Amino acid sequence: MLTKIQRTSDFLVIGSGIAGLSYALKVASFGKVHLVTKANLQESATSYAQGGIASVFDTADSFEEHSTDTLKAGDGLCDPAIVRLCVEEGPARIEELFTYGVPFTCQNSKPHLHKEGGHSKRRILHVQDQTGRSVQNILIQKVKEHPNIEVFEFHQAIDLITTHKFLTPAVQDQCWGAYALDTQNNQIFSFLSPSTVLATGGSGKVYLYTTNPDIATGDGIAMAYRAGVSISNMEFFQFHPTCLYHPKAKSFLISEAVRGEGGILIRKDGTAFMKTYHPQASLATRDIVARAIDHELKKTGDDCVYLDISHKNPQFIQEHFPTIYQKCLSLGIDITREPIPVVPAAHYQCGGVVTDKYGQTSLTGLYAIGEVAWTGLHGANRLASNSLLEGLVFAHLAALHSTEHLRHTPFSIPDLPSWNSGHAEEARERILISHIWDEIRRCMWNYVGIVRSNQRLEKASLRIQALQEEISSHYWNFTVEKDLIEVRNIALVAHLIIACAQKRKESRGLHTSIDHPSKKGIPQNTLLIPPFTLKKNFGTPLQHFASIPRI
Repeated sequence: MLTKIQRTSDFLVIGSGIAGLSYALKVASFGKVHLVTKANLQESATSYAQGGIASVFDTADSFEEHSTDTLKAGDGLCDPAIVRLCVEEGPARIEELFTYGVPFTCQNSKPHLHKEGGHSKRRILHVQDQTGRSVQNILIQKVKEHPNIEVFEFHQAIDLITTHKFLTPAVQDQCWGAYALDTQNNQIFSFLSPSTVLATGGSGKVYLYTTNPDIATGDGIAMAYRAGVSISNMEFFQFHPTCLYHPKAKSFLISEAVRGEGGILIRKDGTAFMKTYHPQASLATRDIVARAIDHELKKTGDDCVYLDISHKNPQFIQEHFPTIYQKCLSLGIDITREPIPVVPAAHYQCGGVVTDKYGQTSLTGLYAIGEVAWTGLHGANRLASNSLLEGLVFAHLAALHSTEHLRHTPFSIPDLPSWNSGHAEEARERILISHIWDEIRRCMWNYVGIVRSNQRLEKASLRIQALQEEISSHYWNFTVEKDLIEVRNIALVAHLIIACAQKRKESRGLHTSIDHPSKKGIPQNTLLIPPFTLKKNFGTPLQHFASIPRI
């Protein structure tokens, strides 16, 4: 497969969640924007975010308290300056959403504020229990209306285009865009731009059970790492404590706001158990609640625990949680009368591509914002509802920096090779990919889950390395397709999570090790620097060039 089709823009955005859409809208007045997304515009983790956006909107609250709650949840690994910056930027970014027309739930002409686990005050703005979808719908409408934004749906990014792959090592490395597969027409395009923004979200599909949509395959993490960008804190993968447990419900999240409004976690016999684990009981932070549920399930042998809010007024439940109420009712569970069966599931990637406060990575021309990025905001555990806030704030800061960069720096995109599949053939059988995909996810769930051990991590590391070799062989012998691109990425993400977990010889935040049950004295972040620098050296084994197109 050889393509000479090139699309050039001033800004390239990969991803269509709250971060990518917000960034695109902010830079569109300064130049042409190409927005590439692997499914339709609506399909992103943002769309599934029920709870809301954390921000200081009450006179009884303060930036200090929001910052303190965030730092406490992060268990010593948050960057206090980044936390303060994000918290103080929050209200202005929320006001922009009001201006766009987001219909936040109000009470007495003021935003109604939920309280969630880890928060000392009510500060969660929401649109009933479908905040993410409502925000996303508004942003999509604005994006579609803007004449400077061109959207490319069903385009799967393959790899970043960098000068170091093709020009002499003396040339400063820079990102000039990405190769992307049009999955509907089986054609590969070169999207060229002086500013490329990864807004690809997380990687929940690395685990067997997750609240994430199918698109969450860690594409941005994998592409950045292959391009030589450092990754940090991948061992801190947040498991949401309350995913609906039902054979006909796929990855349906029960919002943290249900506990915030009085929901109580109970055993099968109706006994509340969270007071045993933490003074805040069911309102403890997610890492504590998820570990508690995991311990309860292992101790009792039960398949799930239950979240009970049936003691609240039925009208209150239906008004505050209409989506959850209707979903559960469709499965025969009336949450106004009976508890909800729940289990933990992989939910949020707290580590990611290392950036500064403007979303800049170490690779010139490459930015990362939202869940894909590591800024120091979340530390060892994300505070509930800080994720949508993060997407808004860092999209704004990245837009400020990249537009200024474009205005003051003359750019001339070099003549870079188009994609060439060489002698690769079309795969005749696809069972290998689906088998590897399933094995990776089961391996990660069983060995690199909520509670870990040295032995389990070592077993997982050896198995994932073997699977990566199988994938590499397949990648270089057969033409690329969506499933191959994704399984290649998810395998690399699994490797990065394991490698970070093996480096952390303590238990902190979302990382719990039975071999290292205590915290070390001085909190430190993990950092993974890519083990090689891509150069034009054809004496190097082929597998070391996993991100170079077949030219």
